[in-house]
Amino acid sequence: MSSTPPKGKRLARVISSKKVLTSPHFEVFFEQVEEPGGTKVQRHIVRHPGSVVILALDERSRPPRVLLERQYRHAAGVWMWELPAGSLDPGEAPLAGAQRELEEETGYSASRWQKVLFFYVSPGFLSESMDVYLARGLKKGEAHPEEDERIVVRLFPVTEAVKMVIAGKIIDAKTVAALLWLGKSLAEKSTSLE
Repeated sequence: MSSTPPKGKRLARVISSKKVLTSPHFEVFFEQVEEPGGTKVQRHIVRHPGSVVILALDERSRPPRVLLERQYRHAAGVWMWELPAGSLDPGEAPLAGAQRELEEETGYSASRWQKVLFFYVSPGFLSESMDVYLARGLKKGEAHPEEDERIVVRLFPVTEAVKMVIAGKIIDAKTVAALLWLGKSLAEKSTSLE
């Protein structure tokens, strides 16, 4: 698994591409493309360096607890419970980004890391992919959030967090996907969590 698109032959031919917006976190391109099958289309594509998501698992308690953070998301207009996550810095390896984001946002570090999921966020217009890491052997430290981040951190029993997903109390897609994976994995004990 990788946070970059698979190598190899492109399935579409880009006829033209023009950058229409540059921001500190992404770029937007207007492209004319010939897609597989010969269909010519116009697309606005948001190019993003990729992100990481951290399933920080505290196994010292029974049942195990997962670290969630609550923060305001202006685009959605609501406060959300989410897993720690963030964009990769240019040239940053996904694991290094996950370790950095966990410590910056929550103050926690972990002694064991395992990549468990990879997915595209919204592939219809966005190139952003997400690498999800399971972080174990947690150690509490001091958080160093960015200046505009107001984050509340709390450990939830995994079973309670999964119930929050099912009840619609957790509505962030990366958190929904990762928590459902974690809940199923712990219930089945079929992954290498031991």
